[in-house]
Amino acid sequence: MGGHGALTLAMNLPGRFRSVSAFSPICNPTGTDWGRKQLSAYLGDDEAAWERHDASIMMRKSGFDGAVLIDTGSNDQFIDLLRPETLADAIATRRQPATFRLQPGYDHSYFFVSSFMEDHVAFHAQALWA
Repeated sequence: MGGHGALTLAMNLPGRFRSVSAFSPICNPTGTDWGRKQLSAYLGDDEAAWERHDASIMMRKSGFDGAVLIDTGSNDQFIDLLRPETLADAIATRRQPATFRLQPGYDHSYFFVSSFMEDHVAFHAQALWA
């Protein structure tokens, strides 16, 4: 679930959260064979039901009513499945206030998360006190 779950939950529950952040989220599961296989296994074959579980589609449709921070490593071994460019495009198209960072040289590891966790904690603290 991780970052994907954080993003989709936040966008599916408007007004409940002041901020949302994610590390290397799968941004567009409906756009990959792997993601479509997982969505059909969990949610069945009704593709319309999948949309509430796709951060890129949710961002295009409704956006988020708070602050957004997303970090992905440029050397993430799953980057083709994560499809961060689709969420970045949705953020830009919607003109959603967000910080979307592609961190040079980082992969999909604990070291990546631990390197930027302090930024995420400070980001949420700032949103709570704003």
